[in-house]
Amino acid sequence: PADPTGAPAAPMPKRLMLEQTGGRWLLRGAIEAGDGARIADLLRKGIAAAPDDHPSEILLNSPGGSVADALALGRAIRDTGLNTAMRADDICLSACPYLLAAGVERRAEPGAKIGVHQHYFGENTLLPAFIAVSDIQRGQGQVMRYLADMGVDTMLMAEALLTPPVGLNLYVI
Repeated sequence: PADPTGAPAAPMPKRLMLEQTGGRWLLRGAIEAGDGARIADLLRKGIAAAPDDHPSEILLNSPGGSVADALALGRAIRDTGLNTAMRADDICLSACPYLLAAGVERRAEPGAKIGVHQHYFGENTLLPAFIAVSDIQRGQGQVMRYLADMGVDTMLMAEALLTPPVGLNLYVI
């Protein structure tokens, strides 16, 4: 565990953006509802447009956001055979580590910050306890299945489950 702030080194887009830079894809910004399908479609179109000459690596720089969208996009990253990477000052927090896990090969330069915490409902919703617990457990089960599919030790979830949603268990590479 390191610096608990995980603040980005530069201003971050409010919505996930995909661009090509230096022969690699760059994915940066918050992961919002609908971004999983939107970015997956952009990746597939970019690869289809240049099947023999497209980037093989996607750089990540995100404060996280929607877990469901991160899992959907992560599956698309793996399906397209991309590697994932982080540069020295990049952050990959909250739901973003699920994107990092999706890479066929994964790497992070020294100084990159990776952080996890518990999942939570993004709005104040009054639900009976049994429904809320059921929803959270179902979500955790989906994440554990996803991590196993990506070849990542599911014990990674222990670090997230032990860290309150208002906190961050942050690792600086």
